[in-house]
Amino acid sequence: MIAQLNTEIVIGSLKLKNPIMPASGAFGPEMKDAIDFNELGALVPKSITRLPQPGNRTPRVCETTAGMINSIGIQSKGLDYYMKYTIPEFAAYSAPLISSISADSVDEFAEMSEVIGNHPDVDALELNISCPNLKGNGEAFGMNAEVTESLIQAVKNVTDVPLIAKLTPNVTSIQDIALAAEAGGATALNVANTLLAMAIDTESRRPLIGNIMGGFSGPAVKPVIVRMIYQVSQVTNLPIIGCGGIMNGKDALEMIIAGASAVQVGTASFIYPTAMPDILEEIKDYMKRHAIYDINELVGSIQVD
Repeated sequence: MIAQLNTEIVIGSLKLKNPIMPASGAFGPEMKDAIDFNELGALVPKSITRLPQPGNRTPRVCETTAGMINSIGIQSKGLDYYMKYTIPEFAAYSAPLISSISADSVDEFAEMSEVIGNHPDVDALELNISCPNLKGNGEAFGMNAEVTESLIQAVKNVTDVPLIAKLTPNVTSIQDIALAAEAGGATALNVANTLLAMAIDTESRRPLIGNIMGGFSGPAVKPVIVRMIYQVSQVTNLPIIGCGGIMNGKDALEMIIAGASAVQVGTASFIYPTAMPDILEEIKDYMKRHAIYDINELVGSIQVD
């Protein structure tokens, strides 16, 4: 009798049927024509802001060697629209809904989290602490350990759903920020958001991005993220969601072996709309070949001796 593969991952009270989910900002309802949302581990729509926002000036995206830079900005229809339309749309699927929140201050994070986090169809919150803190001279919340801890604490006081802190890689020590998020009461850590980058058109000598700088993603960033996942896993026992540069099953497995319990897929879905289910099948094939019947056995299984 062939043993069944267990791909279920548990993050706090959040149960995922498998470790594959989209990265916020790289996933929308129009993708239902390409993949079955019910087959994903979780659904993560684009970050929501309290008020409607138009996003950044164009051009917003440019291609680079082995990756892309984007500066979409948190283009958003606002909290009221999200509650009325977006949540019901995604709640129709069996995969858990993780709402990604972006805010301008700690207080605003708490206010939005109280509203969204207590909606019965929202299963977890991803706190985009990589966005600028307008009360902290524009520095991202996740660049400051004290601010990170107080932000997570403020949100934890208003909702009981699992809290995923989305860390920024643009720091000297991501371990310090991870520990601060843990101290604040985070349930899990997303490692990590995009790397700050810039590209120039040498003919016009103008930036290729309207906002001058943007977030670098794609296969070129994967080794940096794998390193950060490993480092964070050495200092905290919180579940880690790996994000950045996953293009195939092997990439996802690298992050899982480094210490990630789950992974998010972004840029790959722009190139291959079926990237997420394809990656899951590649992981299952790997498990069968290596006679590993529980995905959790792979988490942090790196051999360094």
